[in-house]
Amino acid sequence: MTVEPDNKQDDVPEDEGGPGPDDGRDEGPGGGRDGSSRKGSLRETLILLVSGVVVALLLQAFVFQSFWIPSESMENTLVEDDRVVVNKLHGATERGDVVVFKGWDGEDTIKRVIAIGGDTVRCCDAQKRITVNGVPIEEKDYLHPDDLPSGDAFEKVVPKGRLWVMGDHRSQSRDSRSWEEQAGDGTISEDDVIGRAFAIYWPFSRAAILSTPETFTRTFTKGG
Repeated sequence: MTVEPDNKQDDVPEDEGGPGPDDGRDEGPGGGRDGSSRKGSLRETLILLVSGVVVALLLQAFVFQSFWIPSESMENTLVEDDRVVVNKLHGATERGDVVVFKGWDGEDTIKRVIAIGGDTVRCCDAQKRITVNGVPIEEKDYLHPDDLPSGDAFEKVVPKGRLWVMGDHRSQSRDSRSWEEQAGDGTISEDDVIGRAFAIYWPFSRAAILSTPETFTRTFTKGG
């Protein structure tokens, strides 16, 4: 929508002897300079509102998007009915990221990335820990307290360009372990990732930044 600025001025005719007592400079409401000023302010307000809406739509389409958590598969990191903000320009997906992606059934799904392309992910070692390239990951910071890392044993080499993902509430999560018969042995394509969840914004009582767990800051030499 284009709004033209209001540059119109009132022309006041003058007699040879100068302006008369009723020259129109003190018109009532809706007329003269006061009316023109009000119209200009209204148009400026509308322009600002429309610009704000356009910017918000562009941000949602290309940068940030809000998602609602519908289940308990990511507890206690995310609980049912949480709202999270996803960064769609997050760059390369890393181990430990919480990502929203187009799931195996075509629905938007949220899980944690455990292993990336080229990694060997295995469950479990003698201490019942998942290992990535032979390096155990300590999951107590985010794993649901009533869960083990996995009730099922597995060992997968993640194909290039794909990700092995799991929910934080392992016993209540349908994740890469549940889709091993699908193409990619249960992994998802990096191209299906919509973005990285970086904050809970609703409810306010649970507002928090979703940071990368410390265990994933270690070195995981591929092929180790």
